[in-house]
Amino acid sequence: MPQLFIGLMSGTSLDGVDALLARFPADNSAMQVLGHLHQPFSTPLRDELLALNSPGDNELHRAALAGNAVARAYADVVAQLLEACGVRPSQVTAIGAHGQTVRHRPGEFDGCGYTSQLLNGALLAEQSGIAVVCDLRSRDVAAGGQGAPLVPAFHRAQFAQPGRAVAVVNIGGISNISLLGGNGYTGGFDCGPGNCLMDAWVKQHLGHDFDAGGAWAAQGQTLPDLLARLLDEPFFGLPPPRSTGRDLFNRAWLDSRLEPGAKAVDVQATLLALSAQAIAQCLQGYGPSTQELLVCGGGALNHALMRALQALLPDVQVLPSDARGLPVMQVEAAAFAWLAMRHLRGLPGNLPGVTGALGPRMLGAFYPA
Repeated sequence: MPQLFIGLMSGTSLDGVDALLARFPADNSAMQVLGHLHQPFSTPLRDELLALNSPGDNELHRAALAGNAVARAYADVVAQLLEACGVRPSQVTAIGAHGQTVRHRPGEFDGCGYTSQLLNGALLAEQSGIAVVCDLRSRDVAAGGQGAPLVPAFHRAQFAQPGRAVAVVNIGGISNISLLGGNGYTGGFDCGPGNCLMDAWVKQHLGHDFDAGGAWAAQGQTLPDLLARLLDEPFFGLPPPRSTGRDLFNRAWLDSRLEPGAKAVDVQATLLALSAQAIAQCLQGYGPSTQELLVCGGGALNHALMRALQALLPDVQVLPSDARGLPVMQVEAAAFAWLAMRHLRGLPGNLPGVTGALGPRMLGAFYPA
């Protein structure tokens, strides 16, 4: 019998919550999307989540309260989504909830490291009346993996084309790529900054949360020397498995590489070029036979970035994921609905060849309704 699952995703771009309701057949065949809703975070919550990406005073207390606030924001989105779809909470098997990443340091410090996604899963289960699967990255980290990216397995299920090499890149705050070989091979890893540096720069200089369509960046000129300094970051030379976050790519990282006198608009153009170059280098280095690149996440709505990718990859067809049946802002939420389904059916959610984990693992902590 088919089951209904909700996926909730709030990524490193901190633009809010994407919620998706999907029906999954019992035979694990293709899902059917029944509804999608996006809700921005309130400004105070967004500001606090951003602040918690860096060390600060009273972090444990603030993080606990932020986790509660994320749960309430998630529960509100779930209620709105169910009302819009005419579905009762009792009809939904489970919610797959990502939580808000504030630190990501797998393999560091003690050989295991950690990844931290703020979310009170118990509170979300209480408020929504639906079982919750959350903390989806920690088990992979405990098994020696990066805990990221987790989406390549879903991307294969959703977008793979037999006999054709396809890649999927999600451009949120950080960009991550999935390589879907026509022979069944699946690879994936983080590329580097997606929107996070561009968003921070446009916020400082124009007061906007993001550069809509890349219009401001398109008015500037790429600064070759700055781009070279940015690309000199050792992360870009690391082999997979690899993952990253705001722990590395933040304003302090950018400021240490800037030189006085650069025009703000030219820095924005250079940051866009950095995001595009990081993705293109990954595809050229690890997926040179790729014929089609599907782009999802908020970066897919940045027309200047999409043009830059196509220019860097002239032999690859660069398309938004809409072209293959799933709109760009629905893909990650759908992936976490899929991961919740895998958990409830006792199936692994990670790909050891992608994350570096010791083996397949069932992911997530379960909070019953």
